[in-house]
Amino acid sequence: MRVAYNEQMTELADLLGEMAGLAGAAMERATQSLLQADLTLAEQVIGEHDQITDLSTICEERAFALLALQAPVAGDLRSVVSGIQIVADIDRMGALALHVAKIARRRHPNHVLPEEVNGYFAEMGRIAVSIGAAAREVLETRDPERAARLREEDEAMDDLHRHLFTVLMDREWKHGVAAAVDVTLLGRFYERFADHAVEVGRRVIFLVTGKLPDETGPVADADNLTTYPET
Repeated sequence: MRVAYNEQMTELADLLGEMAGLAGAAMERATQSLLQADLTLAEQVIGEHDQITDLSTICEERAFALLALQAPVAGDLRSVVSGIQIVADIDRMGALALHVAKIARRRHPNHVLPEEVNGYFAEMGRIAVSIGAAAREVLETRDPERAARLREEDEAMDDLHRHLFTVLMDREWKHGVAAAVDVTLLGRFYERFADHAVEVGRRVIFLVTGKLPDETGPVADADNLTTYPET
């Protein structure tokens, strides 16, 4: 029984890592589609999103099966419950990348971003991809020290997000309300993506040590600020 349980937990961990990799790849393509007004990349992100949701369903089913059939306690129970929570965070990361791609598709063939904010989003995209890869690494290694460093990487994203608002509030902004709304939403999507990666790290720390870090990120159900209908 113990051997079977360990094998099932390893499979679950592998699936979580695969999910994180897909979410990071989706955000990388979504960022490229945003910066380059590339409809093909946007469509690829949208079309491949089902892979993430399918894996999410599989992970949840396997985790609940472990709870029902293995009746884990103590550290084993902590591992399964943490796995369920991590699934939700990675699923949201994928959804945020999807939102970015949908904005790029809606505005095509026009560029979504005014030229003066391109640099912000190029860097936010770089950080998002990096922190997504780090989250996958943490899931694979279960290294609590590496997991804790995710918050430091998130601080760079938060700084960019704050600075972005100084551009939007500047009296020289001349791109209208629609562009301001797009930039505001996009900035939020990148900031939330990083927040969820940090939360994955926090869950891994809890899984390994039994304790959550003192600092908690504002990860709540605020990701779906708006939806983008198919066009």
